[in-house]
Amino acid sequence: MTIKQISAVALQERLANDEMLFLLDVREPSEFEYAHIAGSTLIPLSLIPLRLKELDPEQEIIVICHHGVRSQQAARYLQDQGFKNIVNLNGGVAAWASDCDLSMPRY
Repeated sequence: MTIKQISAVALQERLANDEMLFLLDVREPSEFEYAHIAGSTLIPLSLIPLRLKELDPEQEIIVICHHGVRSQQAARYLQDQGFKNIVNLNGGVAAWASDCDLSMPRY
């Protein structure tokens, strides 16, 4: 099953429209502290299986990482666990920093 993708600009538009999205950041705590999208929740990729019960399998979840690779892995895992509405942020926070928030630190 294919993982849905969303661009940083499309995500920004949806957030501006106050859509109820759960932003799941799967990077490491130090990366998250350095730069993250406002309103996102940090659960590092390695901890997703342990913290699965904190996530609503019916809610739309946008999965975020640095460039979109770890988030793709997390999205696949969540989908395999029965989550129905998982979307990967294509390009991750790097795309967000270059396309949506030029003040966001880059690494």
